[in-house]
Amino acid sequence: MCVKIKRMKIKNADLLAIAVKPNGYPVGNAPEIAFSGRSNVGKSSLLNLITMRKKLARGSGNTGKTRTLNFFSVNNDTFRIVDLPGYGYAKLSKSVSASWGDMIEEYLTTREQLKGVALLVDIRHKPSAQDVQMYEFLKYHGLNGIIVATKADKVSRNELFKQKKLIRDTLGASIDDKIIPVSSLKKTGLDELYKALGETLFGEDNKSNNDNDIVEE
Repeated sequence: MCVKIKRMKIKNADLLAIAVKPNGYPVGNAPEIAFSGRSNVGKSSLLNLITMRKKLARGSGNTGKTRTLNFFSVNNDTFRIVDLPGYGYAKLSKSVSASWGDMIEEYLTTREQLKGVALLVDIRHKPSAQDVQMYEFLKYHGLNGIIVATKADKVSRNELFKQKKLIRDTLGASIDDKIIPVSSLKKTGLDELYKALGETLFGEDNKSNNDNDIVEE
């Protein structure tokens, strides 16, 4: 039976593969969704929260040092989350930054299993030029659609609406693109994010063929 997704149930998540080239990507046809954003945007904290694994993704103590694509198998490989290296770390050399860019671009443009990318931006700040560049790249390749505004607990409710508009205007995001404020600290915004991830992974009609991975709406 297929039912409409309200919220995905993430029962287990484990590191599946670490890669820098396509020959290191995991095999199989499980759909993938990637997470991208600047260093220190809170990506590791968010991935740990949505997978309910405290140390699945390593935190910012090693900011700028993650130089690989990290593939996580979720719900016994029903789908995968791919953690892309953070960009915008000032201390990186140009050669290292260029090699990261090539690695990320190769994955984003050649991986058939990739269904979409969640772009993380800090809700407290105007998106950077690199955020805009990444959004435009994703849009060009048809991978845009989910913008996650992290650290939502750091702004008031009134500021939240103002900052969402600033993010949309700066990125040039379409009205169809979702901007989802989330707080890893307060654990807010998760239901909307889970639903958006489900739509991206399993199709626009919000359906999955595995009843064990969904909750009826």
